[in-house]
Amino acid sequence: MSVRLFDNKGTPLDQQKFTWKELVQKPLSKLDDDAFTRVRVILMNGVEQQANRFQHMCAQMNGELRSPLAQIRRVEHHQQTMINWLLSGDHSPIETTIGYEQVAIEVTAAIAQQEPDPYLAQVYRFGLLEDFDHMYRYSALLDRVEGKDANNILQCYTDVAPGRPTIVEHRHPTDDLRDHYDRETAKPISKMNALTIMSGEYQTRDYYMNIGPTFADPVARQLYAEIASIEEQHVTQYGSIIDPNETWLEKWMLYEANEVYNYYSCLEAETNPRIKAIWERFLDYELGHLNVVTELFKKYERRDPAEILPEILPDPIPFESQREFVRTTLEKELEMSAAGTEFVDRMKETEATQAYRKHINSEGSPSEAVSADYKWQPGTEIAGRAEKGGQPGKATEKSRQPA
Repeated sequence: MSVRLFDNKGTPLDQQKFTWKELVQKPLSKLDDDAFTRVRVILMNGVEQQANRFQHMCAQMNGELRSPLAQIRRVEHHQQTMINWLLSGDHSPIETTIGYEQVAIEVTAAIAQQEPDPYLAQVYRFGLLEDFDHMYRYSALLDRVEGKDANNILQCYTDVAPGRPTIVEHRHPTDDLRDHYDRETAKPISKMNALTIMSGEYQTRDYYMNIGPTFADPVARQLYAEIASIEEQHVTQYGSIIDPNETWLEKWMLYEANEVYNYYSCLEAETNPRIKAIWERFLDYELGHLNVVTELFKKYERRDPAEILPEILPDPIPFESQREFVRTTLEKELEMSAAGTEFVDRMKETEATQAYRKHINSEGSPSEAVSADYKWQPGTEIAGRAEKGGQPGKATEKSRQPA
């Protein structure tokens, strides 16, 4: 299947309607559905959330666009509602967190490999190794607080092992800025990749900021605070690769095209027929949104949308395990850091970053505390409870040792 952006007008905006029963459907199964169905649900929640956020900001800056923005934004809000409510209530907050990190790892790794710009691909690989370590720290927290094995959520698609240690990820804000792509020469897929990854990281930052304070465990509260700070760094990094010289309408058109691209990718990969039907419906809705925005682009900027958008969408994002790519990247780039917009060996970090990191870690590191002596091993939920007389909590030293 291929999608031609200018030939398919999608569902007209005035026909995009919902009922409450439609919005709140039967959720996916934590254990029976494929883990990548959850990956797609979480990713698309983030894509819709960022589209909504952008449209609110755009409306504050552009009076003439407020009416079409409001109409499309209402539909975007309801699309996000339907998608986010697919997550089942039997996910604990930490299990949902494991799902968020699986999205960050697998989607970032997939996009890093299809990105045609070498510098942008490096940006994605850099962030990937940090999200990979976050998975390890949260897996330790899941074991500590709930006595559960993270692989119940991951379903063997994603490794649980240390990445670039979270304790060394803290950098001065100016060392998280990156060079942006050039709006006139960058390929459309590069622009859409940037929006996809920034959207995913932004929702992760927001989720951690909201869920972190709800824990009673003091290490859990501190860990969410620490990793939320890194997610803020990631939003800064990915946001800075977007060309600030794009007009508001140009950006809005790219957002809509990116939603089309992501729903197309989800549709091509989905294995659950009921969820697949949602992706198909929303693909048509987003084509309708894109049709509205391209007409606004022609009206107000007097430019051809084909200057910005591809005639045919690129190949879809591959939703599949990226284990080997992640392992190779770990071997080659673990000791990498950043100085300004350049990637450097950690020994060449700026004094500003070194001072920032020293101060913020001066009273201890939650990410180090939560994973002290922890090594993931399959079945720790069962092994840990058996050795402790059925009480959930920390795995024993024996259960932490590798097989």
